[in-house]
Amino acid sequence: MTETRQSAPLASSFIPGDVEQGMYDFWDSQGYFRPNDRADREPFVVIMPPPNVTGELHLGHALMVTIEDIMIRYHRMLGDPTLWLPGADHAGIGGQWVVERLIATEGLSRHDLGREAFLERVWAYMDQYRGRIREQMRILGASCDWSRFAFTMDAGPSKAVRRTFKHLYDRGLIYRSERLISWCPRCNTALSDLEVDHHDVKGHLWHLAYPIEGSDETIVVATTRPETMLGDTAVAVHPDDARYTHLIGKQVRLPIVGRLIPVIADDAVDMVFGSGAVKVTPAHDPNDFEMGRRHELPFVTIMGFTGIMNENAGPFEGLSVADARIAVVERLTSDGVLIKTENHTHSVGHCDRCGSVVEPLISLQWFVRMADLAAPAAEAVRSGQVTFIPDRFTGVFLNWMDNIRDWCISRQLWWGHRIPVWYRESDGAPIVSEVDIDVDPATGEPVHQDPDVLDTWFSSGLWPFSTLGWPEQTEDLRQFYPGSVMETGYEIIFFWVARMVLFGIEMMGEPPFHTVYLHGTVRDAGGLKMSKTKGNVMDPTDLTAEYGADAVRFALASHGSAGVDSRLSISSIESSRNFVNKLWNACRFVLTATADLPAAGEAGRPTDGLSLADRWILSRTEAVVDETTRLLDTHQYGEAARQLREFVWSEVCDWYIELSKVRLRADEAAKSATGTTLQYVIDRVLRLLHPFIPFVTEALWRVSSTGGSDLIVADWPEAGDRDPAAEATMTNLFEVVTRIRNARAESNVEPGRWIAATVWSPTQSEALRSLAGEFSMLARIAADELIFAESAPTPGPHDAVIAVGDIVVILPMTGLVDLDAERIRIGKELGSARSELERIDRQLNNANFVERAPAKVVGDMRSRREAVADQIAVLDRRQSELG
Repeated sequence: MTETRQSAPLASSFIPGDVEQGMYDFWDSQGYFRPNDRADREPFVVIMPPPNVTGELHLGHALMVTIEDIMIRYHRMLGDPTLWLPGADHAGIGGQWVVERLIATEGLSRHDLGREAFLERVWAYMDQYRGRIREQMRILGASCDWSRFAFTMDAGPSKAVRRTFKHLYDRGLIYRSERLISWCPRCNTALSDLEVDHHDVKGHLWHLAYPIEGSDETIVVATTRPETMLGDTAVAVHPDDARYTHLIGKQVRLPIVGRLIPVIADDAVDMVFGSGAVKVTPAHDPNDFEMGRRHELPFVTIMGFTGIMNENAGPFEGLSVADARIAVVERLTSDGVLIKTENHTHSVGHCDRCGSVVEPLISLQWFVRMADLAAPAAEAVRSGQVTFIPDRFTGVFLNWMDNIRDWCISRQLWWGHRIPVWYRESDGAPIVSEVDIDVDPATGEPVHQDPDVLDTWFSSGLWPFSTLGWPEQTEDLRQFYPGSVMETGYEIIFFWVARMVLFGIEMMGEPPFHTVYLHGTVRDAGGLKMSKTKGNVMDPTDLTAEYGADAVRFALASHGSAGVDSRLSISSIESSRNFVNKLWNACRFVLTATADLPAAGEAGRPTDGLSLADRWILSRTEAVVDETTRLLDTHQYGEAARQLREFVWSEVCDWYIELSKVRLRADEAAKSATGTTLQYVIDRVLRLLHPFIPFVTEALWRVSSTGGSDLIVADWPEAGDRDPAAEATMTNLFEVVTRIRNARAESNVEPGRWIAATVWSPTQSEALRSLAGEFSMLARIAADELIFAESAPTPGPHDAVIAVGDIVVILPMTGLVDLDAERIRIGKELGSARSELERIDRQLNNANFVERAPAKVVGDMRSRREAVADQIAVLDRRQSELG
């Protein structure tokens, strides 16, 4: 960076396109995105949640980038060795599906191409879109270390997958078994429980009468899926249900099919639901599956993996599930088995990828035993090794861990990490290997590899250490594992966060991060989830092109809080753009006003010749530095953004810059003191805002500072001492000015008209006199008609009276004031003052408070009471005079 200030003036407004692209490239070329090598600071590490490489980034990704970049830029400025490692995910089912749709436009299927050729097409697609992901993140200002970019299918992460699979297999934590799994007929693969979305669907409850063999009696069962009755192998009742105890052990003739099935007793039956008797279809229902295993029932599968009824469905073979349901109901009706049909809303599982109804089917799959892995992960959270922000998700995490079920990890796909298991041709014995093999290493017999691939979340669960080079013992792994914060959406706390924690403990011996920050969902202005079908999607790339990355980032940051869904509208982005322009214009003013002064550089806080206003803004700046640092340290990014906006817009721009205009026209000493104060404040403002709006702050820094470094690597400011007296006096002054402005407006005094005023305060008279010029300008009081009284003034019959604390201002309004409006205003002020007096009196009359509160607090409250009482006396006199 140059050591001299730019001589050309700043443009009248910030034009994002003029600086963003070039600025980002400059940062990257300087190596600023790579961690420094300071050994005296703890590394700060964020491993980026890898976006799926199958499409465009959405606002959820933009929120993730914004929050993580705020963290990273803050810690970089603190001087920490800061690593933000980016990457992309191969997307498993989604990745295969998108390429299948592409080749379908050519009239082809993956089977037409064959596995090898199809995978070549997928890799070509991935290579094309990986660059697009990077470019979109760069546009948003993501200051991640691109030299370490990782892809879940890269050689390193792939090796980590095989090492982990073998480790778990050798420990007996991975096994292969025929079990009931969730199957998507559209994607033609098994799903984990987490990949099934359950939605309430309006359907029916069919009541069917099953005849008891050898009698005229029937037992009525209720079902939402009548087509599955073809696979029933029992009817179950609760052992304590007196209605059916006489039937337990008897046989039922299954309608349509004709086979005999038993009546069994099981505690899992809900006596209240339906008739209290349930049909048991072990091959097509999770609860029935467990019941079937307990009672050693037959498992009859009546449909295939394409969702078509098979030979066990008898006359309904070849029908789809939907058509079979209609046909079975018609047959049951004609046979007199259907007793009644009720409307019934119930939960139905859908594939979270394609939305198809999921079918429970028995299949030979690979599973991970989760209980042994989950226990230490849960303990890490209970002990505080891993904490959640917000904390309410701690209970959510632990509840899932404590009730976890085995995880089906095999997928019947071609795209993904192929399961590293080979089977001997002679006897089918499995061989797990970290490297590809053609023959059994022990016997030399030929082998063939398992055709399935692993669930995408298996490789993603290893992300915090596979990206750092594990299983190799790399320098990155030594320095940056465990990481610091995992920032992601709360909706994948089970999909991803939990699995990273348990895999990190199992494979690395400790959790992969100490903090989990969970952001919410970005919704539209009406609170609706964004979707293309609703037409309410906001594309972050389009938004940055129109409004700039800074405006989009600041809107996302300031409208959100941890774990809470946020609403975003064009108006909120426009508001953030206006804030960016406000900052730009403030810096333009400061640069012009201080053109004759040396640039601020790394100069310390000004001390010489300061006015009360200078002391106030310096104190407030230190307060904001302290509070912003606290908020960032506690991950309250939205609140930090909101407070910075309020400080810059209101205190810096609306108050101090206006106040400074008086001193900047005074003598050289006053001009120098106020000018250096302006420079100091803007210096701090730019540093504090840089993590949120990096482009505009860096651009302004280049022309306002000669600190010898770019803002991205400048030091984070440390808070200095406060000046409580200056803050208190200026707060009162601003309140007085605000009330004068309100009184003028309520009395319809022309805004541009200069009026007279008499000011009196028993304690703050000297301070107010020192601000005569500033007070005159802000309240539009004529300088030659501003009087500072030596004693309490007596207002005339048509004067307006302003009372704030022990400050009283008399405004001679003869011929200017609307008396009715003045009466209303005085009444409102009296009401507020009397309410405050009552509140103070309640406190002072409370013996517990007076005895236990610090003496200073009680003394301050008594002083405040006197001031309010004086204020009420003045207002009472004024009210009486007005009649």
